[in-house]
Amino acid sequence: MEKRLIQRGRPQGTSTYEAASAIAFGAAIREERTRRGIAQETLSHLAGVERSHLGKIERGEHSPTLPLILKLARALQCSAAHLLAVTEAGLPASDAPPKQ
Repeated sequence: MEKRLIQRGRPQGTSTYEAASAIAFGAAIREERTRRGIAQETLSHLAGVERSHLGKIERGEHSPTLPLILKLARALQCSAAHLLAVTEAGLPASDAPPKQ
C-alpha cells in the first residue's frame, strides 16, 4: 500500500470566505465594541491585532480565525459564544442554521 502525502492548506482554488457570515461577525464585534465605549484602536491594542485588520473584520472584508475570535472576545470581556450568538442572529434567514 502506497502512503499518500498530505499537503498543508486548502486545495488550490478554494476559499473559506463567506460574505454573509463575515459581515454578521463584523457587525457583532462593532456592536459589542461601541456598546462598551471602546475605540477601534484600543480594541486592536487589547487583542494584539493590527488596527487595519480589525477594521477589515468589522467591515466584513476578512473572516477571522478561531484564535483571533478568542482574542477579540477576551479583549471585549465577553465570551466567544456570545459573539457567535450575535453573529447567528445577524445572518440572513437563508444563511441561518436550522433551529433545533
